[in-house]
This record gives sequence, structure tokens and C-alpha cells, in this order.
Amino acid sequence: MGRGKIVIQRIDDSTSRQVTFSKRRKGLIKKAKELAILCDAEVGLIIFSSTGKLYDFSSSSLNSVIDRYNKSKIEQQQLLNPTSEVKFWQREAAVLRQELHALQENHRQIMGEQLNGLNVNELNSLENQLEISLRGIRMKKEQMLTHEIQELSQKRNLIHQENLELSRKVQRIHQENVELYKKAYTTSTNGFTHRELAVPDNESLTQIRLQLSQPEHSDYETPPRTNQ
Repeated sequence: MGRGKIVIQRIDDSTSRQVTFSKRRKGLIKKAKELAILCDAEVGLIIFSSTGKLYDFSSSSLNSVIDRYNKSKIEQQQLLNPTSEVKFWQREAAVLRQELHALQENHRQIMGEQLNGLNVNELNSLENQLEISLRGIRMKKEQMLTHEIQELSQKRNLIHQENLELSRKVQRIHQENVELYKKAYTTSTNGFTHRELAVPDNESLTQIRLQLSQPEHSDYETPPRTNQ
């Protein structure tokens, strides 16, 4: 059987209430952490127990979360008034213009332009920033080159393995061709031998017998017979 539905109301027993508070508090903090990690959200959690004990959680800084909350509440209240809304957007535009001007000035200084208004300490700070940036760029370039070298090495190894496989196939095909050539040559030689040793027909046998039956010529004359 499944668990029955819990009635949401104040727990009268103090021990049960404290146990439930501890469990629910841990679960709530766990859910807040998961929400901050999974959804990249800025989460701030403040809990006061019945005895006045404070429990809090923040994905960044609790003070920054509270300041952001207060600022957002003020902005929401100002947006309800059209006049306040216009002033709000004017302030936002002014802040963005200042940030843009600062970024443009910083970019020009990094490019070595408009350095006349800087003192020695500011120039040293700018030089240090450039050196740090250069080190970061060099490290990134070395990482990319190392990665490319590793990829090229892996590709070279793969190509080498493929060449070895192709070489083995070529050798195997060559060996098969040699075996086939040997078989074909042996078959041809055997056929030629059989034709040379074939039994002659009747006409050939008759000619051979006639040649054998002819008398041989004597190299001396028969002596004459004497009368007795």
C-alpha cells in the first residue's frame, strides 16, 4: 500500500515538528542547490526555525542576492508609474553610455592610443594587463597546436595501419596468383605428357610391323658350295 496523503497543518507534537522541520529543511536546501546548478539560476534561501535559528543558502553571495531582490522590487514599483518608467530607462541609457565610453577608451589604450593622460602606475598596470593577456593567448595557441598535432598523429597512425592492411592484401593476392599460376602450369605440363605417351592407332602399328618384317641386308657374300 502507498503512503497516505499528509494533511498540511501545524504539527502539535514538538518532537515530530522538529524532526519534520529538519527533514523538510534539508530537502528544500537540496532542491535550491539543484535549481541553481541545473538552470543556472541565482538562488537565495533564508529559513528561520520556530526557535529563531537561522538557516540560509545562496548560489553566489546572499548579500548580492538580497541587493538584487531589493533593486528588482524598486524597479517593478517604478514601472507601475509611467513617469518613473521614463526616468528609469533614461538612467539605464546613461549607465550604458558610460560603460560604452569606458570600454572604447580601454580598447584604445590597449591598442597603444591616447596614452598621454596616463601616469607611470597606470601605464605599468596596462602593461601588466597586456602581458597577462599575451600569456593567456599563447597558452591557448599552444593548447590548440598540441591538440592539432595529436589529431594529425592519430590520423597518421590510422593511415599507417590502413597501408599495412593494404600491403598484406596485396601480398596475399600476389601469393594467390602465384599458386594459381603453379596449378595452371602443372595442369598444362601433365596434358602435354599424356599426349606424347598416347597409344598409336592401328595404321601406325601396321607400319611398324612391316618395317620389322623386312630382312636386313648382309654385309658379306655367301661362300660358294663345293661339290664333293
